[in-house]
Amino acid sequence: MPAFELDAFQLPEELPLSLPSQLVEQRPDIRAAEQLLRAANAQIGVARAARFPQLSLSGNLGGTASNFNQMFWAGSGGFFELALNLSLPIFDGGTLMHREYAATETQRQAAAQYRLTVITAFQNVADTLRALTADAAALKISNALAVAAKKTYDLTARQHASGYLDRLALINAQQTYRQALLNSAQAQASRLGDSVALFQALGGGWWNKPRD
Repeated sequence: MPAFELDAFQLPEELPLSLPSQLVEQRPDIRAAEQLLRAANAQIGVARAARFPQLSLSGNLGGTASNFNQMFWAGSGGFFELALNLSLPIFDGGTLMHREYAATETQRQAAAQYRLTVITAFQNVADTLRALTADAAALKISNALAVAAKKTYDLTARQHASGYLDRLALINAQQTYRQALLNSAQAQASRLGDSVALFQALGGGWWNKPRD
């Protein structure tokens, strides 16, 4: 396993405390939900159009029957064949109507899923920003405690060397200092981890935001 040091990881010079809502639009889950919603909207139009006959009228469809009894003969003309063809979608209207209802319901579900995805994304980003704010404060405190523990340890070491303190006091000061260093490293690691979580929550970095 390769060795690394936390100090080798560099965060951006400035982490944002707030971000424009447009940045959330670059999340893949929001884009996918948006495409599903568009597809569902298109299916409503397809289902609605299927309820109407798809025929083109021309001058060749006029009737040529010479009397009423001949109107429905096979050779009486295209007009009456057209009337029969026009009636077919009407007779099938129950099925087609239910298809349109199904497409409409699918669109409603897609719209609800899109809204939920957007709300979840905003919550995800907000939670991560709050975590980063807390991480920054915790890291500042941890670093200050580590500095104070180092001063105490150095002072204790000098006093021990001069014979003013016993070895137990030196060991306690050393343990306190090492624990402070550990706490500082954990705070730094937490901040780095939440910074990565922010990149993921945004579907990319805040440097992609449109410039004014």
